[in-house]
Order: sequence, then structure tokens, then C-alpha cells
Amino acid sequence: MMTVWLVLYAKEMMELWRSRKWIWVPLVFVLLGVSQPIMTYYLPDILQAAGSLPEGTVIEIPKPTGAAVLAQTLSQYGMLGVLILILSVMGVVSAERASGAAGLVLVKPVSFASYITAKWAASITIGVVSFAAGYASSWYYTELLIGSVEPVRFLHSMLLYGLWLAFVVTVAVMFSSVMSGSGAIAFLSVGIVALLSVLAGALRRYMEWSPGTISGHAAAVLNDGTAGSGLPLAMAVTIAAVAAMLWLAVRLLGRKELLPS
Repeated sequence: MMTVWLVLYAKEMMELWRSRKWIWVPLVFVLLGVSQPIMTYYLPDILQAAGSLPEGTVIEIPKPTGAAVLAQTLSQYGMLGVLILILSVMGVVSAERASGAAGLVLVKPVSFASYITAKWAASITIGVVSFAAGYASSWYYTELLIGSVEPVRFLHSMLLYGLWLAFVVTVAVMFSSVMSGSGAIAFLSVGIVALLSVLAGALRRYMEWSPGTISGHAAAVLNDGTAGSGLPLAMAVTIAAVAAMLWLAVRLLGRKELLPS
């Protein structure tokens, strides 16, 4: 069984390479990562050059800390990064269902669980590797242009945010397993992720358990050196939710008509 799973995982990794996702997804994350410290560093010069200000006017903007800049980078990933990640994985199951390829694979001695988890693991791999590359690039330029950030804080926040991205990927994979339209998959995935994030910010007192608080804990680690007291519960709920969504994806895919009539 493990050999079958590894073959499926290798197939998914190859498909990601053939579709050039191993090029453009990490590239987008790197560009998003380096843009924040560079824009922060050159912002006074940009405002000075673009604004129609009286001669001799000097714009002084307080220089943020390196931790604040990295926290802003995570905020960037919370919007554009999450969207890019969902768009890159939204068809991971639905496209093969539509073409009939899923049915051809599953008529062989391949379980639905192996099929779904291999696709999920490959999607997690590209998402986490892309995020790590972009976040490390942001850390490098922040150290270079803004100020230092402790490596322990950087690594801790990266691991926490990686867990949040794993949750995001799982949401997209689950919808891809049961729906056909890519637009609907992307819309629902982005909607659920955005709703959790908004509720986590607006109802923080009542949403300490929510996966949507994980990104906030990652930012808190950067700024304060420690996460909030609700982190263990949020992590437990997030991991349980990932497992539940994978189980649901496997069960619901098993009820679908996989071979075109």
C-alpha cells in the first residue's frame, strides 16, 4: 500500500512540474516576500518623488522594526498568497474527474484514501516550499534593509503559518473532490478562509479555537516573541479539521461517478 501511495505522490509531483507550477508558484511567493521590505525601505523616497510637495519638504516616516515588516509580509500572504495557492490546487481532483482520468486510476488496486492523500500531500509540498522560499527571501531583505529578526522567532512564525496554509490547501482539495466547476471551488475556498480570518479578528474573545487565529499567532510570535494563550487549542482544532476534511473528501469522492458514460 505504501508503495502505491509513493507512486501516486511521485506522479502528482511530476504533474506539478509539467504544468510549470513548480516555477510560477514559488516565484510569486518570492516576489510577494521581497516586495514588503523593499517597499518599506524605499517608501519615503517614493512619496518624495511622487508627491507635489513644496520645495524643501522632508517626509519622515518612523522606521518599522524588522519583526513588524515580516508580520506585514504574512499579511500579504494572507491575501494574495492564499489566493494564489487556492488557484494552483483547485483543480487537483476535479480536473481528473472531468477527464475520466480519476476513474481510470481508481479501477486499479488504488484506494480512494491513497488517491486523495497523495494529491493532498503534493499540494501541501508545493505550498509549504513556496511559502518557505518567499518568507526566507523576505527575512533576508528585512535583515539587509530594515533590521534584524531573531531566527527563533522567524522559524516559529514560519511553522505556525505553514500550518495555516496546510488548512487552506485542505479546504481547496476537499471542494475539488466533490465539485466540478473551478470557479465555484475557488469561490467557496476563498470565502471560507476569508470568513474564518474575519471572524477571528472581529470576535477574538469567542474564536480562540478557530484555525483563522493561527496567522495572528504567527504575527504575535514575531512582534512579541510568544503566541497567545489560545494557540494550543487552535492548533488542535486545525489539525482535527484537516483530518476531518480529508476523511470527508475520501467518502464523498467514493460516491461520485468517476468514469464518463
